[in-house]
Amino acid sequence: MLLENKTAVIYGGGGAIGGAMARGFAAEGARVFLAGRTPATLDAVADDIRAAGGLAETARVDALDGDAVNGWVDSVVETAGSVDISVNVISHETLFGPLLDLPVDAFARSLEKIARTLMLTTQAAARHMVKQGSGVILHFGGSDSGNRMPGLGNVQVGCEMVEAMRRQWACELGPHSVRVLSMKTGGVAESMPDGPEMAPVKQQMVDATLLKRATTLADVSRIAAFLVSDHAATMTSTQVNISAGALVD
Repeated sequence: MLLENKTAVIYGGGGAIGGAMARGFAAEGARVFLAGRTPATLDAVADDIRAAGGLAETARVDALDGDAVNGWVDSVVETAGSVDISVNVISHETLFGPLLDLPVDAFARSLEKIARTLMLTTQAAARHMVKQGSGVILHFGGSDSGNRMPGLGNVQVGCEMVEAMRRQWACELGPHSVRVLSMKTGGVAESMPDGPEMAPVKQQMVDATLLKRATTLADVSRIAAFLVSDHAATMTSTQVNISAGALVD
């Protein structure tokens, strides 16, 4: 099993993306600790994992609260002995529209939230990983140098911030054998609400790919499990493109 004897913490573990990663990690042998602000969704993912024979625990944690994040990660290490994988996929505040029309304060707050949560959660894990001399930090981002789509508001800017932080963390943590990676998908249709109004949007996502298929939650699950495993030991400071060709490097 790829992740046997590994401990993973996942912020946003009750969401579609976080839940998919949690199930994938657990299926490969990891003990997963899920954090979020909605116990019901966290428990649903944990119940699925336990029903399949995996190990999962949940905690209500605000990923923007430094004391809460650090206290929780410390408790995970005290319980499990290590933190080997840290994933942050909490929801971001999306503001679509031309930058010319966006409220400056709302735009700044949305980016501050991304910066704050990534700094807090990465610092909390990195403190332990540096002592261990191992670990993997994985985020969702998506640098798209060829972007020509207007009206994305804070979305692409926020993704670029994730990638900039990934690069800086990777060069600082690399000497301690801690890897830092990100994934970009171009969107996961399965994670979006159902309904007739969403069908054209999802079809556009498929049409934009070279493979004429959208990235699925199963794709996210399997590839994330590989990336945080020792099979990807030489991979760090890079974004992994699983967009099915929607985003061309």
